[in-house]
Amino acid sequence: MKTIDELLSEGVAGKRVFVRADLNVPLDGTTITDDGRIRAVLPTVKALAEAGARVVVASHLGRPKGTPDPAFSLAPAAARLGELLGTDVAFATDTVGESAQAVVAALADGQVAVVENLRFNAGETSKDDAERAAFADQLAVLADAYVGDGFGAVHRKHASVYDLPAKLPHYAGYLIANEVAVLRKLTDDVKRPYVVALGGAKVSDKLAVIDQLLAKADRLLIGGGMAYTFLKAKGYEVGISLLQADQIPVVTEYMERAEKNGVEIVLPVDVLVSTEFPDLKTKAPANPTTVAADAIPADQEGLDIGPETRKLYASKLADAATVFWNGPMGVFEHPDYAEGTKAVAQALVDSKGFTVVGGGDSAAAVRTLGFDETAFGHISTGGGASLEYLEGKTLPGLAALED
Repeated sequence: MKTIDELLSEGVAGKRVFVRADLNVPLDGTTITDDGRIRAVLPTVKALAEAGARVVVASHLGRPKGTPDPAFSLAPAAARLGELLGTDVAFATDTVGESAQAVVAALADGQVAVVENLRFNAGETSKDDAERAAFADQLAVLADAYVGDGFGAVHRKHASVYDLPAKLPHYAGYLIANEVAVLRKLTDDVKRPYVVALGGAKVSDKLAVIDQLLAKADRLLIGGGMAYTFLKAKGYEVGISLLQADQIPVVTEYMERAEKNGVEIVLPVDVLVSTEFPDLKTKAPANPTTVAADAIPADQEGLDIGPETRKLYASKLADAATVFWNGPMGVFEHPDYAEGTKAVAQALVDSKGFTVVGGGDSAAAVRTLGFDETAFGHISTGGGASLEYLEGKTLPGLAALED
């Protein structure tokens, strides 16, 4: 695929360049609680603006139902982008309507504008090819060239991700080019030992990637809510812990295949439990109890890996040459259940290998828990996209950028 450097070498002064970014940031009302995704697109936007392009930034935010919804406005993201760039960023109150057309027409060389949430338009996410293409035609009117830099959306067959690149000269931005280069290190040229730590709530979300990793990884560490389906498959009592009972046969087969393939699956040996899910708003003390993983009381729920498991997982990560981590080890949003996730993050920081944090909640946890982002080899901006890439799927947004 062509990259932004090729576009810059061709000259962009005076050209309108459409940047499909991922500004899908978490909001508390209109307050951004994590601006990582906005900061991730800065190199691309800065390079274009400094070269004299008229930059039109577009993104989705949340899941509005194809119509405008103030709760999902990109206005806070546009304001934050301006703060980070150190310049005014114009904001269009629609995506392809009168406001967008006027704002883009008013741009001078080197200026930046953000148009309103792409998903306020039904055509963006439509399953109907014609409807999606029609919306892409409206977007194409706003630009002379297209730069794809929203890695968190490349696994979606959406108008701005998949259909629009075909209508304009198209290039990969710095973020996407870097994400793809990193992911290739996890698939094509892996340095071993290759250790993968997987967490998060549902084992079903990770089954496809586990299936692939059983032929590629040397060791899998399982934590988070998904661990309890594995523990149940071993015959353990898991109390009222998160459990996907229908996935037990698949998990059992995976554990058997791992043993045959010489892949080590490491499960928690102790967990933090409670009879109640913690209050994530007040952060009131939860006072959890630590129990062995095979001795979870019937009326209690596992909410984090325990201290012995933290030590175990750190030791299993210590010799890794390559590490991929996706998914927290517990309910890290509450301080009483953050230690497991913190321990895995610290093990990556301490690692001498190439470490990749696979986006989503893992990336949020790194920032929430106060880690220096530069201490990791790479922090992905797209959890779902990263997983689908590792699953071996063709990602529509990447395919659309190929010549």
